[in-house]
Amino acid sequence: LSADPERQLIGDDEHGWSDAGVFNIEGGCYAKCVGLKRETEPMIYDAIRYGSVLENVVLDDQGRPDFADISLTENTRAAYPIEFIPNAKLPSVGGHPTQIFFLTCDALGVLPPISRLTAEQAMFHFLNGYTCKLAGTEMGVTEPELTFSTCFGQPFLPLPPAVYARLLGEKIDRHGVQVWLVNTGWTGGKYGVGSRIKLGHTRALLHAAFSGSIGEGGFHSEPHFGLEIPKACPGVPAEILNPGDTWADGAEYAREAARLRQQFDANFEKYRK
Repeated sequence: LSADPERQLIGDDEHGWSDAGVFNIEGGCYAKCVGLKRETEPMIYDAIRYGSVLENVVLDDQGRPDFADISLTENTRAAYPIEFIPNAKLPSVGGHPTQIFFLTCDALGVLPPISRLTAEQAMFHFLNGYTCKLAGTEMGVTEPELTFSTCFGQPFLPLPPAVYARLLGEKIDRHGVQVWLVNTGWTGGKYGVGSRIKLGHTRALLHAAFSGSIGEGGFHSEPHFGLEIPKACPGVPAEILNPGDTWADGAEYAREAARLRQQFDANFEKYRK
């Protein structure tokens, strides 16, 4: 999602947000490349060349990477300098953001592909940091596992989570930033039943959020998290925007959504102390 031909790339991970704006710390990119094809991800595909580093990727007899070969592991990666991306912004600094997207991979298939958050909801989801570990990303993980990673980066936080939540909240208020929750996980049912949300649909949702067209048809609220869901979005089938409409069994969807909300609330209790 970070390597998009329609936007300049400051960096794909590890950023700071100062009084002057955002900036990147890494100076490079790190991409999962299992099944990588030029047809679907041309910028990443072309960035993998002399000077990049491949991890767990099998080479064919000609020394060329075979991105379809997962005989070593599904967790194949490539690292490359940011200047290998044609629309990289150098130096890697920018102004203050107008939009922030929290990315989560919901394997239960109950969160919307995109939802607009209030300031209070933004802090709730930031502190919870909900996502799912996927097969091929960590040893021993063979199917998605629900996890809560505080501030979406718990292992990297030397200070109490409330410090980061306060800093983020202050900057959101000061600069009038709109926060969105984006689910890149499952739709039409949980893992094993539904299907993964298409990358093209996620890209279209982000473009519409940037342009403001995502709100032209209005929003409605789902009942379990109170999330505001757009009624329409250019380039995205309207029927997938509300997860409750994509399940064959509406009662099962309601049960799974209520169960996930209970887990959210239980995890959030530790931040109330």
